[in-house]
Amino acid sequence: MTLPTPQVVAAVAHVPPDISSPSPPPPCPVPHFSPVRVRGGRRRLRSLLRHRRRAMAAGLAVTAAALVAAGPRDTERARPQGNPAAAAVPARGSERGDRAAAPVTAPVRIADAETVRLLRRGDRVDVVASDGSASRVVAAGARVTEVPEPQEGAAEGAAEVGALVVLSVPRATAARLVGAGASMRLAVTLC
Repeated sequence: MTLPTPQVVAAVAHVPPDISSPSPPPPCPVPHFSPVRVRGGRRRLRSLLRHRRRAMAAGLAVTAAALVAAGPRDTERARPQGNPAAAAVPARGSERGDRAAAPVTAPVRIADAETVRLLRRGDRVDVVASDGSASRVVAAGARVTEVPEPQEGAAEGAAEVGALVVLSVPRATAARLVGAGASMRLAVTLC
């Protein structure tokens, strides 16, 4: 058995007399009271549950209607991506509006051949038609899909003839481009 060191004995012996353990408060009695009863509680609970079910059903109906309205608009998005045979088959019930909005490639002759040399595949351009007195935008934001190289014999008269550009535009815009190109000079601006 080991004896405590003198420092430990001195620390234990030196306890101040004013520190004492607090005594618990005396017990106090709780008065007796009758239980609280709420009248009609079951009926209110049933009513609350019934209305909650109606609110949940209405919320689900609104959500289902929103999902149907926001469904796939484009037949390309509705087709499965993994099966190329299924992608080749046109979707049933496709509307004429979907076909008109689908992009097509349209070759367009631009009057300024030097401007066409600045274009690269993937550029976005606005096509402007001018008849000398007025000009208007025929196609806005058309994507350049190809810039064909001019033929060797056409290099001398390129300034007079212009240069060819292939654009990807909606079908209706392609028809406007062809109509404007037949009677007006076409120019492009980079977007």
